[in-house]
Amino acid sequence: MKRIIAGLAVAAMSTLVTAAPAQAAPLSPVKTLKQQFKPGHGVRVSETSRTITDGKESMSAKTTGVLEFGRSGVVAVDLKTRTEIPKGTSEDVAALLRGMSNARSLSVGGDTYMQGGLFSDDLPEGKKWVRYQGVQATGTDQMIDVFNAKVLKTVVAKAKVVKGDYRGSLTVKELGKALGQPISGKVGKVKVSYLLDVDSKGLIKRVVSGWTFDFGLLGKTESVIETRYTGWGAKVKIVAPPESEWVDLADLGADTEVPSELPGKGIHSLGQR
Repeated sequence: MKRIIAGLAVAAMSTLVTAAPAQAAPLSPVKTLKQQFKPGHGVRVSETSRTITDGKESMSAKTTGVLEFGRSGVVAVDLKTRTEIPKGTSEDVAALLRGMSNARSLSVGGDTYMQGGLFSDDLPEGKKWVRYQGVQATGTDQMIDVFNAKVLKTVVAKAKVVKGDYRGSLTVKELGKALGQPISGKVGKVKVSYLLDVDSKGLIKRVVSGWTFDFGLLGKTESVIETRYTGWGAKVKIVAPPESEWVDLADLGADTEVPSELPGKGIHSLGQR
């Protein structure tokens, strides 16, 4: 159930792409992004998502934080997520969403540290974080991972330039191929619409992505995720919590209520269906 609900958090918006005359392409965001990958620097992120199931809002969430760059991409993140639960949500789903709400994730040095919600329950006295050793989480829920070079090249190549922005659509299968994650079946055929809002320097200011999918018993789901990037090139230094404040997941025992694994982000939340 947890993996299915996590999958609902990905974006969908079937009406994103509209007909408009093509214009001259702005500066390449692919080339510009590579120039931003400097150790000790990064970008601020603000992301909102909204999911509608069978015509009713089933979830909305906001994620804020910073990403730190290395020489070839994102190497560390510090993100906080707050989830709002609409009235009328079933108790089982509401309990899970509450558990994942108000969570903070620090991913640095190849490990991820979680705090808040389910990740703060049943911890030893004095411990504030759970460490997932060997788990590097470097993204948000955004379907279009613009920090992955292959993904960015793919979406730019398939897009039309409309008023200086890139608009287009592609299937989940195509998106998974760019990420090196094979996805077929019903999910693979779903189309993801997207917008890349680029400034005059070629820097990505905003990404909007969306889709519509019928999950059977869980209903028809329509969602949209909008991610804004500001402060490109700002100095960023993300550090792990003090060792005295965290406990390894493995040390909590088999009976712990803390999730045994982190839910996937973006397209990684889908897996094979």
